[in-house]
Amino acid sequence: MVLKRGCWNHDRFCRGVLSVEEAVVRGRLYEFPSGIPVLEVPEADVLAYGTADPLADVATQARLAAEFAAPRAAHPDPGENGAPGGRWGPVYGELLTFDDLETRLPAIDHLEGFLPGGPSLYRRVLVPASTRGRRVLVWLYVEGAGRRPPGRRLADGVWQA
Repeated sequence: MVLKRGCWNHDRFCRGVLSVEEAVVRGRLYEFPSGIPVLEVPEADVLAYGTADPLADVATQARLAAEFAAPRAAHPDPGENGAPGGRWGPVYGELLTFDDLETRLPAIDHLEGFLPGGPSLYRRVLVPASTRGRRVLVWLYVEGAGRRPPGRRLADGVWQA
């Protein structure tokens, strides 16, 4: 979220981005008292967890994307709701596409406080998303402790920078 166009880290970390598209995932969006957004997604939607090897993560994404393209009924739509402890809803953001993930991903992991295999503020996970009428798999950063994030819930699924 803090990499969205117009946000404070976009220019620093997103120079050379190949494309930026509006996208939606299923989850719950919160805002820390400091103003930083934090996303919670259903564990059932998590297809893989980020590692310290960005090339392996890209390969995992490609392999799972091929499997994901198979029977659609096995995968929930990002806008579907019902969930224990509350309703999941659509969360809106931007899908950024890069061509140099082996250098870009570790830098963004560091920015997001994601330390593979160690204590982290966020976790990087692979989940389904919808963009321009198509379904894709995307890496995104979610709450790292596996519990409801502190702060105010943004029920409309939109974070305003």
